[in-house]
Amino acid sequence: MSDSINFDNSYLELPGRFYSKLAPTPVAGPGPIRVNRALAEQLDLDAAWLSSEQGTEMLAGNRLPDGAEPIATVYAGHQFGGWVPQLGDGRAILLGEVIGRDGQRYDIQLKGSGPTPYSRGGDGRAPLGPVLREYIVSEAMSALGIPTTRSLAAVTSGEPVYRQAAEPGAVLTRVARSHIRIGTFQYFLARQDIEALRLLVDYVVRRHYPAAAEAEIPAQEMLDAVVTGQARLMAQWQLVGFIHGVMNTDNMLLSGETIDYGPCAFMDHFDPSTVFSSIDRQGRYAYGNQPGTAHWNLARLAQTLLPVMHADEEQALVMAQESLDAFPDRFQQAYRDGMARKLGLNSLQADHDELVSEWLELMARESTDFTLAFRRLADLALPGPGPDVAGLFEFSEAFSPWLERWRQCIEADPQSLAERRGRMYEANPVFIPRNHLVAGAIDAAVSEGDFEPFHRLVDRLEQPHDYDPQQEDFARPPRKDEIVTTTFCGT
Repeated sequence: MSDSINFDNSYLELPGRFYSKLAPTPVAGPGPIRVNRALAEQLDLDAAWLSSEQGTEMLAGNRLPDGAEPIATVYAGHQFGGWVPQLGDGRAILLGEVIGRDGQRYDIQLKGSGPTPYSRGGDGRAPLGPVLREYIVSEAMSALGIPTTRSLAAVTSGEPVYRQAAEPGAVLTRVARSHIRIGTFQYFLARQDIEALRLLVDYVVRRHYPAAAEAEIPAQEMLDAVVTGQARLMAQWQLVGFIHGVMNTDNMLLSGETIDYGPCAFMDHFDPSTVFSSIDRQGRYAYGNQPGTAHWNLARLAQTLLPVMHADEEQALVMAQESLDAFPDRFQQAYRDGMARKLGLNSLQADHDELVSEWLELMARESTDFTLAFRRLADLALPGPGPDVAGLFEFSEAFSPWLERWRQCIEADPQSLAERRGRMYEANPVFIPRNHLVAGAIDAAVSEGDFEPFHRLVDRLEQPHDYDPQQEDFARPPRKDEIVTTTFCGT
């Protein structure tokens, strides 16, 4: 076993005003929960050592590996539309960066590792429940092929965290291609620190969008790339029924990854107005509002880039608006391409628009399970032997006319039946982190110290598209007494 981590900490090349140097605050009695062995291998880390007593100490923040240079980064943000001039890593400490076996650079961060200069009076700790939720959902998103931060490990802290009541504490080790946020740029614009904005643009271009360095105006090219990435990400969220819950500008990464799995959830029955976050009382971040919110957040990023885009403010505005105006079309194209795959079509033509709109209206009117409805369509694309979800879900009679029109459309589409169903299965998962399953796994761990439901759920979600009738409990919708309507932020 090896405790060596080959850190290569490029963010520290930026000036000291971008971060605060400090070590994690040790916890009383760390204990292992889970190490993500596949991710450890990808990062060229020793999973056996991470699972050892010394590894657990490191993952809890009680021991620093050689080469770690821990920092908390500073940023600002719009939270539910309200401007907060300074936020920052209030309960997370970045240990350093590693180069994975794929040649990509990754941050390794401890979340719940104690107070920082940006904690704003908080304890800097994380309750066990939110740590388990983030582990489950982030890894499920990765398995679904959606860009996301990852969970390398979770450990218990051996000490309580006080929220509404005392809860067991934990620390999550989070991995991201970087933790640079729209709010990072906003922080420096608010201080009129144009030099910092230039440095930050240069850094993001080098780290994430190296092709932009060759452009006449790298800042505009970077903005254009971020707009494209966020448009695709929003389409992927919408296509699986994922609701983020806290789409603040400090929770949108320049890397295009999903971050912050606090009050998030997947829809059961389809309803565009669905909100799960306990703090989103006005529905700002409802499912149907997510693309528009992303566009609004990107406009805040564009504002920060104006001073470094062009000396003439009017010309800078024209350039920024050009990139922002591309978002709706790029989102629609990504969404339509994904919807075509989900419905078994090569592409959505103009005469398919009514088919899609009627499908969504029917699902909303019939309170239809979002995930199983699409999955059942894949079964129906080529009826025959093999596991299907008919025992869990069937369409009501109200869908019959629509299903007949859909069959006519796919029969006219140039794909073989087997190819179509295969592509539909790949586009339509059957196992998602359903809210009642996540809540059950958390409750067992928090109330009884039983982590087995958590492990079983994480294991099952690694293969979201491969249906096994023996594990139908992981696919079925919640009973009335299991429905979860509200999720909570860990702070």
